Amino acid sequence: MSGHDHHHDHDNHFTPIEARVRALESLMVAKGYVDPAALDAIVETYETKIGPRNGARVVAKAWSDPDYAQRLKADGTAAVAELGYGGRGGEHIVACFNTPEEHNLIVCTLCSCYPWPVLGLPPVWYKSPPYRSRAVLDPRGVLADFGVTLPEGQRIRVWDSTAETRFIVVPLRPAGTQGWSEEALAAIVSRDAMIGTALPSAEARR
Repeated sequence: MSGHDHHHDHDNHFTPIEARVRALESLMVAKGYVDPAALDAIVETYETKIGPRNGARVVAKAWSDPDYAQRLKADGTAAVAELGYGGRGGEHIVACFNTPEEHNLIVCTLCSCYPWPVLGLPPVWYKSPPYRSRAVLDPRGVLADFGVTLPEGQRIRVWDSTAETRFIVVPLRPAGTQGWSEEALAAIVSRDAMIGTALPSAEARR
């Protein structure tokens, strides 16, 4: 688990551009130009569809290509960049591979540092104090809340994101997916599976 002497400033203060965007959004909603529900729909798309699709492609490639999996393990940032993802919030990405012996769970105990280039926007619960404290104190209980029960012998390792280092979980490839294309594999990798609060399954194929 990483130490807590890191600077988390960037997540607690808007940059000037972000502040302007927020101000413009508020103004446009107030003047009736923008429907708040439409804004919510756009945000939801980035939270659940566009952003996490990048990470899902990284996971699917790691499942399909052992050489890529090794590169992802050795240098997550460079391997993610091979697929064209990176930038702010993705300067230093570490990929945590689940194994039958160990399940990985991501949290940011101090604020909500998160690998935006591969996971999109963080879910609301990721930023919540109960998740941030309980993920460390009672990770098995947190997973149970998400409906995830791990085999008794499988330990849980909790990774604490910082401004310097962000994590992505590479889940175990589910049984019944032999011969699937990378595209089909990516379709069953959810954002929550890459945080560690869900498990992919072959049944999730859309």
